Amino acid sequence: MKRIYIFTGKGGVGKSSIATAHAIKSAGEGVRTLLVSTDMAHNLGDIFGRKLGADIETISRNLDVYEIAPEYVMEHEFPEIGNYLGYLLSEEIDGSNGLQELCMIPGMEELFSLLRIAEIYDKEDYERIIVDCAPTGETLSLLKFPELLSWYMEKLFPIGKVGVRILEPISKAAFKVEMPNKAAMNDIEKLYVKLAGLQELLKNRDVTSIRIVTTPEKMVVEETKRNYMYMNLYDFNVDGLYINRILPKDIGNPFFEQWLDIQQGYISLLKDTFAALPIYEVPWYDEELKGRENIERIVADVLADDEVFAARVIAERECFRQVGDGYQLEVFLPGAKKEEIDLYQAATDVVIKAGNFKRNIPLPNILRSYEVAGAKFEEGKLRIRFEKVWEGSGEHA
Repeated sequence: MKRIYIFTGKGGVGKSSIATAHAIKSAGEGVRTLLVSTDMAHNLGDIFGRKLGADIETISRNLDVYEIAPEYVMEHEFPEIGNYLGYLLSEEIDGSNGLQELCMIPGMEELFSLLRIAEIYDKEDYERIIVDCAPTGETLSLLKFPELLSWYMEKLFPIGKVGVRILEPISKAAFKVEMPNKAAMNDIEKLYVKLAGLQELLKNRDVTSIRIVTTPEKMVVEETKRNYMYMNLYDFNVDGLYINRILPKDIGNPFFEQWLDIQQGYISLLKDTFAALPIYEVPWYDEELKGRENIERIVADVLADDEVFAARVIAERECFRQVGDGYQLEVFLPGAKKEEIDLYQAATDVVIKAGNFKRNIPLPNILRSYEVAGAKFEEGKLRIRFEKVWEGSGEHA
């Protein structure tokens, strides 16, 4: 079965090197592999010592590399949206200007990169797609964006075409604003369908794995813990942790003794926090990891395990369960703090806020007459209780 592996982590922790090592190992096993970069500061060309273009390029037998240009994807997949935005935002019909404006919206560049990956997964015969993602904050925005945008489009799109038809003469006369034409609306509808498919693909635990790269440093470790919690909030399957740049214990230099103690403390903390995950320790090498020969050192030293590419499901998915006369929703939030969690019910959704991130979880139809009656956070799980409301009384059954 075809698989997607997404590598994320704080900027500068070595994601590109770790992702590239996996791609080289995969190709060496005789598996047709594509290594993709969605980071706007592409590093793959530097690693392989060659200039990469806007298309997929073959590096060696079974290994292709692709540095995605989201503007190119937007221009060729959704041209009418670009044309409309060019008119609306630049006050002239110029699709390239509209494209530039659209790509300035936070998360849009990464979103179109993911759409391109999903298209490659569906149409090409790569057995493994390995993704070198942007730093943590951008990756979190990237992965939650399809669900968030799909949610808004699902709420608004059913009335979209009708609304455009009714408002078009009013908006043009009163506000001098051009509504999207039929072609643009068709592109928006196509985008919505693709987003739904993308969301399903990213959350399919038999297909997509998220793997976190970190280093044994205080700020990086804290961000890694938050990253893991947020990934679980959005129900992604994190199935691997890579601790990079570990100093050798026999370094034989008194200057590094304190650093060794500090690193070992954070390594122990990471192992305790991520005990459920496979953990890979990557040594600090004595030279920059550029060029295939140097990256292959990681393959030999760290990725010799035959289970590196195994599909693992580490935590349960969020789930609704019937409990007595009511229902319970369980959401796994490892590492979260009780005081940072908030939730409320908004129409047909339950909204969970954890730290700086918020997620809308649609309620199944059977719970449309139920309300949140309480919640508990224990052992890394948020358990939300729903009880039926008597019609007209506003009281729980």
